[in-house]
Amino acid sequence: MTVELRMMALSLVLAIVQIFAFDAARTGQYGIKWNTGPRDEAMPPLSPIAERLNRAQANLYETLPLFVAAVLGLHVLGISTAATVLGAQLYFWGRVAYVPLYAFGVRMVRSIVWLASFAGLVMLVAALVTA
Repeated sequence: MTVELRMMALSLVLAIVQIFAFDAARTGQYGIKWNTGPRDEAMPPLSPIAERLNRAQANLYETLPLFVAAVLGLHVLGISTAATVLGAQLYFWGRVAYVPLYAFGVRMVRSIVWLASFAGLVMLVAALVTA
């Protein structure tokens, strides 16, 4: 398995972890009875951390399809270079670091980490487009 494919697989694991992190925060606030019920009743706003976990998850879902498409496209073409390896690693590790930074409201650093992750994605797409 190439490094790019491994980073893709780990990114999918990260997506699952983020689903559970948000669900745990929401259920922790609203309770198991709410979680196992029909969820019809109006509930108070979520805590700031739960809201941030939800937004971090949505943010991942904006770029994950592009990342998966780029990695699979490169794999089909048989392209794996130092730049694509670095791009995949930047994307994955940036996404990993982004979650707690966003959850705990760390300004600036969170944005810098997001930019590094996005740069990794751009590196992959550039390699695919120029192949």
